[in-house]
Amino acid sequence: MWNVEVGHETTNLPIAGRHGMKPIVEIAKAAGIEEQDLELYGKFKAKLSDELWEKVKDRPDGKLILVTAMNPNPAGAGKTLTTIGLSQSLNALGKKTIAALREPSLGPCMGIKGGATGGGQAQILPADEINLHFTGDIHAITSAHNLLAAMIDNHIFHGNPRRLNPKKIVWKRAMDMNDRALRNIVVGVGDGNGMVREDGFMITTASEIMAILCLSENLADLRERLNQIIIGYDFDDEPVRAEEIHAVEAMCVLLKEAIKPNLVQTIEGTPVLVHGGPFANIAHGCSSVIATKTALKLADYVVTEAGFGADLGAEKFFDIKCRKAGLTPAAAVVVITVRALKYNGGVKVSDLSVANLEALERGFANVRRHIENLKKFGVPTVVAINHFTTDTQEEIDAVVAFCQQLGVEAALSDVWAEGSKGGIELAEKVARAAEQPSTFRFLYEENQTTKQKMETVVKEIYRGSDVVFSPSALKTLQKIEEMGLTHFPVCMAKTPYSFTDRADVLGAPTDFTISVSEIRISAGAGFIVALTGSLVTMPGLPKKPAAESLYVDEDGNIVGLS
Repeated sequence: MWNVEVGHETTNLPIAGRHGMKPIVEIAKAAGIEEQDLELYGKFKAKLSDELWEKVKDRPDGKLILVTAMNPNPAGAGKTLTTIGLSQSLNALGKKTIAALREPSLGPCMGIKGGATGGGQAQILPADEINLHFTGDIHAITSAHNLLAAMIDNHIFHGNPRRLNPKKIVWKRAMDMNDRALRNIVVGVGDGNGMVREDGFMITTASEIMAILCLSENLADLRERLNQIIIGYDFDDEPVRAEEIHAVEAMCVLLKEAIKPNLVQTIEGTPVLVHGGPFANIAHGCSSVIATKTALKLADYVVTEAGFGADLGAEKFFDIKCRKAGLTPAAAVVVITVRALKYNGGVKVSDLSVANLEALERGFANVRRHIENLKKFGVPTVVAINHFTTDTQEEIDAVVAFCQQLGVEAALSDVWAEGSKGGIELAEKVARAAEQPSTFRFLYEENQTTKQKMETVVKEIYRGSDVVFSPSALKTLQKIEEMGLTHFPVCMAKTPYSFTDRADVLGAPTDFTISVSEIRISAGAGFIVALTGSLVTMPGLPKKPAAESLYVDEDGNIVGLS
């Protein structure tokens, strides 16, 4: 157990703002990290040095716990909250635990979702700084991405020696904000500004550079992966890579600090590594391999999360991150809420706080499918019922009884209100599950074709009956074969709200078709991205964005960022 003492808060009002944080050197010391292996960003944040890995790499690994969820309601499911709370509860049981999380993106913070640092008595601190600019990692990724974009147009402007076909440039620009107006743009307009061509922006969390940073083992691995990025095709339809326009070394300069994991703390003093931030609906949705592997050397238990529901984040965690990094998860936690069950049972978002047993029971089909899917990966699974004050006892009892019928352990998690005390039962059940022998396996094999892998995910995880590929997607599949990249895993980009590619089809549908509109080759990250349905890689803001409710009060405190 970490030797860091904190007080207990009972109020629900700006808890984080009044909670005394420990200096990060104390948090590090309790985790066995010497001050000389910290690069301090003020008193409460630090990056871990490159030398730390050399000191710990020969230690045995702790147990890796994945926190995932059922398909969420639009207000979220509490997966990050549960990850933080569970790590605190495991520590309270005397089990040395570290949490490993992704970095929040400014897009959702200013858009519909708000912050991503937990809440109540299960937060990571300093929450405002983590939710905003933090240590600058996402800004560095944005800069590296756009440097490459700028050098592509500059290469063409100055003679185009690599004969890049302007109509076949696949590298877009990026920014860490929701801005639908930038999805499709025209660049090079005006005399002397280069070649006029169509272009566009994606959100930084969808950038291949984000995925590369999160999957790299070290700086050398990062450099080699950046070299392999396909920026477009020449007039002979041969791929042109980032290394060919001499962009990679400068990109490494911009990313050399960003590749180092960030150390912060929970409200109870549990160490947390927060690093990388790919979205799970349009990318692979996991925190960095470097942070995860480092945490496994420092702790007996590492609690990490994968974005959105298990059909997205968990599948990609297993088939992409674990496959590429050689990780073996010991257990999985599926976060469910009474609200999400009712939403999947057909209840409108505005009515989710109203008791409705019939809708709740209709929603059971959704979580049943997620549990069945996790069993296909051979990972022991525990259900965490994230408690809301609007949940009735009758609804909670019905959920517990349903889980018992499925033969899975379930525990009510009240970490928002009670911190570690509210997750003790969950922590005990997760610890027991993690002690079971591992039978972990992947969903598909590397030697299957890309098309077969996509069909396997659709049929085995989503339970669809068929996959329809657009003409351009079929051409890309052929290109993947020609380039010898069929060994890459697949990253399905899909709405998080449904097993289908339509957000309005809830519950547990079967016998449907998934439409693949576009396929992208992420040769540096080492996976193939399939865009399904109408999904876009640059989100837009909602009618009333969260940004409208943000302000700085007279004392300099940020209000509304939660």
